[in-house]
Amino acid sequence: MNRKIVFLLVSILFFFKTNAQCAMCRAVLESEEGQTAAEGINDGIVYLMAIPYLLVGGLGYFIYRKYNTLKK
Repeated sequence: MNRKIVFLLVSILFFFKTNAQCAMCRAVLESEEGQTAAEGINDGIVYLMAIPYLLVGGLGYFIYRKYNTLKK
């Protein structure tokens, strides 16, 4: 149980520290003086990428929980 929690926390921290821009977006955004637009684009991409994983993970958890309680 403890390993699962540590793995989940490390995965979440790694997920939010990634640099999620494509090559074209990076080239355009690196040319401007302030990097605020680049940071905003990164945050938006990570947010859009996180939602499907959370939904599938939640669905998998509820299916696992349902089958596990039926066996008992």
